[in-house]
This record gives sequence, C-alpha cells and structure tokens, in this order.
Amino acid sequence: MNDRQPTSAAVVGPPGREARPALEIAVTSAAGAVVARDGGADRVELCTALELGGVTPAQGLVEAVVTVGIPAHVLVRCRPGDFVYDEDEIATMIREVRAVVASGARGVVVGALGPDGMLDIATIARLRSAARDVRADVEVTVHRAIDHAADPIAAAATLPTLGVTRVLTSGGAATAPQGLATITRMVAAAGPVQVMAGSGVAPQDVPAFANAGVAAVHLSAKRLVAGRGTRASRVPMGVAGEDTHLATDPAVVAAARAAVDAVR
Repeated sequence: MNDRQPTSAAVVGPPGREARPALEIAVTSAAGAVVARDGGADRVELCTALELGGVTPAQGLVEAVVTVGIPAHVLVRCRPGDFVYDEDEIATMIREVRAVVASGARGVVVGALGPDGMLDIATIARLRSAARDVRADVEVTVHRAIDHAADPIAAAATLPTLGVTRVLTSGGAATAPQGLATITRMVAAAGPVQVMAGSGVAPQDVPAFANAGVAAVHLSAKRLVAGRGTRASRVPMGVAGEDTHLATDPAVVAAARAAVDAVR
C-alpha cells in the first residue's frame, strides 16, 4: 500500500526552479483507485464512460472508491456531447454534486459553456455552491469544457472570480503536449487557480509541464483489457469493442510517479 501523504497542490521548489506537480489519475473503478493509490498518485478523478470523455459515476461506485482511502474527485457530467446544458440537466448535476460530496468525495469536477462559446459562469457558480453547501472545504475543478471555449486563455482569466480550486485543460488542443504553449499562458491568466494538464499526457511529458508551471498532471494511465467470458454468438450492444474494457495500468502509474518525483 502507498504510504505517501496525498496532497492536492504542487510541491513548490526554490524560485527559478521547476515545481513538482501533483499526480492525478483518472479511474473508472475501485480497482483502478487501488492501483493509483498503491502506485503513489496524489488523488484520483473518478468517472465512468472514459471513452466518451467521462460522465457521472454511479453512487455505489463513488462510495466504493471513497473507501479506498485516496482523495477522490468525482466528475459530474450528466451526459456525453457538448457542454451547453438546459435547466433540467443543470438541476440533475446539482443533485449529483450534492450526492457525491455527501458520500465523501474530496472534490467535484464540473463545467459548462454558453451557446456563445464562453464559460457558463452562472452554471459553474451554482454547481460550486451546491458542493460547498454540503461541505465547505470541498475542492472544485473546472473540467475540459474550457478546451471547447472560444478562447481558453480568456476563459482561464475568469476563473479566479468563481472561487474554484483548479482547471483541467489540454490547452484547447487534442492533447496537452500539443497545447503546451497555450497551457503556459493559461497558468499566467488563471492567477491563484491551479492549472492541471491533461489529455494524452505521458510520463516523459512531466518535466515540460512542470517547467510550464502547472500545479498537477492528469493521466488516464489506461490499458485495454479483453473480456473474460465467451459467447457463442456476437449480439451487438450498441458500441464497438464491447468485449473489452479499460483498466488502470500500474506500470504507467509507477512511471508517472517516478517522473513527478524526478522534478527538482
């Protein structure tokens, strides 16, 4: 079992040196949370349907991951697709936020856009307030809706007015390494709000992100696992690759931990 003390913030080094970012692993199961914990992750982001960008996990799964003992930040996203929500969807996510925080989640991961491509400040504020009405110290992360904003850097500059903890971003690019230059500018724009780099991050990318000033790196650390059963006939269930699923890879988590620890 991992005996490291989890932290939600980067370990800041001397002026002019890289900061050591926190390590967050995206998981979809309690087993994945155990792998992340034992591999030295600082926290996990819990979701389901990672292949669809992630949606809110079931309540029982949230409770199971909380018992693992690693700080769990739960994605609250009521459906895949775009980030422009109607009032019924927002009301659903407010209920989900309250439920996961009441179940022991250390943080929630939320976001929304307006039809104009700007962050939906009012909706994000409602979700933040719903979380902190349940527990005042809960951390609030704005998810990669910001990467779909018309101007991710301008959007990052609005975050301090929201009172959120951090933002997860690829810098508006398909992967965070491709968006590194934008992420660097978002770090400056976001002020006290932590910037966490995620999407396509590999352990070898950690030094560049640390040098850019990010507070955390986010990896899915996933591998494809074949199904354990056999079927005489293949009955389609609506998605391709339904005989496989994604699992957290301990080797990738360990390599990421080593890369973070190597930052000085």
